[in-house]
Amino acid sequence: MVKNRVNKPILWTDTLTKQVNTGDDNLTILRDINLEVNAGEAVAIVGASGSGKSTLLGLLAGLDTPTSGKVHLDGTDIFTLDEDSRAALRGKLLGFVFQSFQLLPALTALENVMLPLELSGIKAAESIARKLLQRVGLESRLQHYPKQLSGGEQQRVAIARAFATDPKLLLADEPTGNLDSSTGKQIIELMFELNRERGTTLVLVTHDESLSKRCLRQIRLVDGMLAQ
Repeated sequence: MVKNRVNKPILWTDTLTKQVNTGDDNLTILRDINLEVNAGEAVAIVGASGSGKSTLLGLLAGLDTPTSGKVHLDGTDIFTLDEDSRAALRGKLLGFVFQSFQLLPALTALENVMLPLELSGIKAAESIARKLLQRVGLESRLQHYPKQLSGGEQQRVAIARAFATDPKLLLADEPTGNLDSSTGKQIIELMFELNRERGTTLVLVTHDESLSKRCLRQIRLVDGMLAQ
């Protein structure tokens, strides 16, 4: 158990455990995860397929609930909050980049980036979104829909959307997983450039060794537990 914390990290967990009922038995996906992430750090969560990486990321974001244990995000024990309050906290503090991009198909690139800004009540949503899309090299693709964009372009939109609300913490789940090697390298460079520019804390799940080495620290999961 984590105790006597003077300078609290932006994110920390205490004996975080996740089990699922398989019918005959309980399957433990994560067991007693204790970790800390300091503000401004870039941390990679690595491990074999099925080791619990994406489950851990979902718990850190409050998108899933643990069987036991705690997640503290920017000083808040997130599982003492109800679902709506957790969603509000995510909107305020977190940005997300997913392997499958998760863009809304009925919205243009510009509208996808504007959406979290509008949900946060930011009046200059369009101006901010335009500047971010220009920053990621898509100023000529503002009115294109996701199906009209390449995979790399869709991930650039997703990165612009993730940084739109100037989050304290960016969570990325296999951000280069659906991209070819060359495009993946460009996306990695872009993500780390924006991360440095904005001083965001970054936690990413990846099986890409070159990506994990770009981070200050690697956290390795083995069969649902932190490797020593």
